[in-house]
Amino acid sequence: MNKNLESILSRYLGNGPYLNIDGKIHIDAASGTFNLPLGYTNKRIADKLKKQIDRCIHLSSAYTYEMSEYILKKLVKYTPENIDRMWLRDVSGSGAVECSIRMAQKYTGRSGVISLYLAHHGQSLATSQISGNAFRLKNFHINIEGSLKIPVPPSVMVNDNNILQQYSYQEIEDIYQYASSENIACIIIEPILGNGGNIVLPNQFYRTIRDFCDRKGIVLIADEVQTGFGRTGTFFASMGYAKELKPDIIVFAKGAGGLGIPTGGVLMRKELDVLDPFEHSSTSGANPLSLIALNETIDILEDEGVIDNVINQEPILRNGLISLQSKYALISNVRGVGYMYGFDTPSPECAAMAIAVAAKRGLIIRGARYGKSCSLKVRPPLICTAEQLQEILSKLDETFNELQQLSINFTEAI
Repeated sequence: MNKNLESILSRYLGNGPYLNIDGKIHIDAASGTFNLPLGYTNKRIADKLKKQIDRCIHLSSAYTYEMSEYILKKLVKYTPENIDRMWLRDVSGSGAVECSIRMAQKYTGRSGVISLYLAHHGQSLATSQISGNAFRLKNFHINIEGSLKIPVPPSVMVNDNNILQQYSYQEIEDIYQYASSENIACIIIEPILGNGGNIVLPNQFYRTIRDFCDRKGIVLIADEVQTGFGRTGTFFASMGYAKELKPDIIVFAKGAGGLGIPTGGVLMRKELDVLDPFEHSSTSGANPLSLIALNETIDILEDEGVIDNVINQEPILRNGLISLQSKYALISNVRGVGYMYGFDTPSPECAAMAIAVAAKRGLIIRGARYGKSCSLKVRPPLICTAEQLQEILSKLDETFNELQQLSINFTEAI
């Protein structure tokens, strides 16, 4: 029997951090790939969106400037000093990242982008080219003149006092001198490398990069598409865990839409507000639904203590994962900040098996680098309570207990 689209979609029913798939309840510890900081449902946002749909769904950006400025006044409370301008014409992280690069190129008169190995900055041709996973470029060809990638410092674990091991990155001077033509417009960094495997960078690395950019006149971009809007326990990571980065530009998307409503934007110093409207825009950028969702998400984070919840409950997630690491040899290198954690398994195959076993037990988790990494990511919706975090940890325990038994049985069979 043929199914219509509505009947296909009716297989999936969300409720906060839970997703009902064909009658089976799953708790989503991947936040819908970071798009669902408030879970699958939120009545405040849904009601506002319904009202806006009855008014109009699309408006040209010529008519939404006033609303964008209204939202900017809310956001500047959470940005580093001197970041007080916004370009709100995108509905994706890829588009917003490209906008930030254009700003840096026009401002500096240079073209090159320095990015990190394992970085992920988007899915478009340009953002794939500056991302640090070459396998995604195998069949495609683009070049941003002067661009290069640099190694990632060792990932570190943050303790209760947020003190990290010291790390020197003096190699950046040699890389700049010997591997570039000095045609560098910007350095772009994810405060925590999400798709690279939840890599937590040391604070000293941020200080070194900031000093280097100051001396060379290079624009420093914080790609907060994954770390923004409360994910790491502050509104932006560059105002909390990664405050030593002191970026010139902040890019946001994903969680900014609250329930997965596509939206993206760029926050920057006024000197970098250099683009003419025709130099970067999107047909659907700053559409009324995106603006409603973005505005209401900010209000909910403030009114309902969502970020405080992340701060208060993080020890449960961290300590629970560390406890599992002590229990299972298949889990190692637990690391993270806020509700953004990850750990390693022995192999990509083991990670894939863990994802499959977890799904059988009603837990949604994600791997890294499109199945090419041994890492797993645990990133619950920011609304998750202590009880729901314990549910996630319990299902992880069940998952790795099963994997351990499978491993023992396989070894005995040999």
